[in-house]
Amino acid sequence: MVGAARRGSRWPWWRSLAFLGALVLFGILQFGIVGVHDRDLRWAFVLRLALLFFAVPTFAAFAAPVSLLRTGGPARLARTASALLASRPARFLGNAIVSPLIALALFCVLLTPLSATIRESPVCATVITVLVPMLGFTLLTPLSEPGVLRSSTFVTVEFLLAFVELLADAIPGIVLRVSNHVLDGSLVQAVGQPWFPSPLRDQHLAGDLLWFIAEVADVPVLISLFIRWQRTDRREARTVDALSDEEMEELTRAHLQRRG
Repeated sequence: MVGAARRGSRWPWWRSLAFLGALVLFGILQFGIVGVHDRDLRWAFVLRLALLFFAVPTFAAFAAPVSLLRTGGPARLARTASALLASRPARFLGNAIVSPLIALALFCVLLTPLSATIRESPVCATVITVLVPMLGFTLLTPLSEPGVLRSSTFVTVEFLLAFVELLADAIPGIVLRVSNHVLDGSLVQAVGQPWFPSPLRDQHLAGDLLWFIAEVADVPVLISLFIRWQRTDRREARTVDALSDEEMEELTRAHLQRRG
């Protein structure tokens, strides 16, 4: 931020507030009730996993740290960040077609016995703490960074498919909620507090939370897509307005020839 100010670029205060929100939420998830009981309770584990994947990266992505690095950071790091953001893997992962499928695959693991192994392992807890927010941020950054350009047709397709994903993202949560048997196979009831639920009730609570969070988490993605569609539309409109009459006529002729 100091580097950006020295170069005459004023960084928006709300982006700094969004980054602070990401840090505060991360701290709550680590040291609050879900961080303490995530190995004992399914709902705490699912809530922590979902918020680390959806909420923390969303706040961090809206803070646009990559854009800040390109604006006020050292020239070499700024070029590296721009190159990574424009790379093929980043463009592949950071669209509304691929990223929801990755989220669906991640939460489908909760429907298997592997879920109990991951939940009860301290090593997996550390891996989740580090990798899950990084994965979520990698998927959201290309959607929120202003330097990523797409065609209007591609953005329109993304926008339509995002509505389909509103239904697909809820599938793991719905399955956890409506199942009448414990899907991860762990029937040992958590002990320590009188309010700890039974294994099946614990699973139903986890399903309720995952179902709700998966639906709400699509809202920032839809907002980002709408903003990117507006930017793309304005950019293409300026490009067309800059053409001369002869260039516009030639472009129209070439388009009609391709259609023919």
